[in-house]
Amino acid sequence: MTRSDIDARYTFRTIRPDEAEAANAIEQICFPPNEACSRAHMLARIAAASDAFWVAVDRETGRLAGFINGIATDETAFRDEFFTDEKLHDPDGRALMILGLDVLPEHRLRGLGRALMEGFAARERGKGRRLLVLTCLDRLVPMYERMGFTDRGLSASTWGGEAWHEMERML
Repeated sequence: MTRSDIDARYTFRTIRPDEAEAANAIEQICFPPNEACSRAHMLARIAAASDAFWVAVDRETGRLAGFINGIATDETAFRDEFFTDEKLHDPDGRALMILGLDVLPEHRLRGLGRALMEGFAARERGKGRRLLVLTCLDRLVPMYERMGFTDRGLSASTWGGEAWHEMERML
């Protein structure tokens, strides 16, 4: 899909509180159990940091097709506590730790993940953020490099018992 096709198909905006359960359901589909955010943590994160969620809504169905979310902070290195402690969210933080890029399987391979990332990056830059940081599995490094991220190497994060690459994108 072209960017204009994506914009015609999806609406992009901040998550609404009444979409927390839908976001949790998408998280459970997109990540294996050892990596997925728990329902309790997802609901708490949305309640505390909804400003750090960017969603794509399918215009045809009115349902969430995907989202990206994180925690704002002045820290520059990723740590596992960002996944479980929404109190670490600092709305004025200069960096944003991306905790997930979730796209439902039926909406993948159309450019939606890239569109979510680009919209999110532009919005966060507009808020004065200077840095995006994420962790990903080895096989996803090339995808995030195409989105403008640089691989910092292996992360200190061991979330879900996995080895993660830590990646950054300057805004």
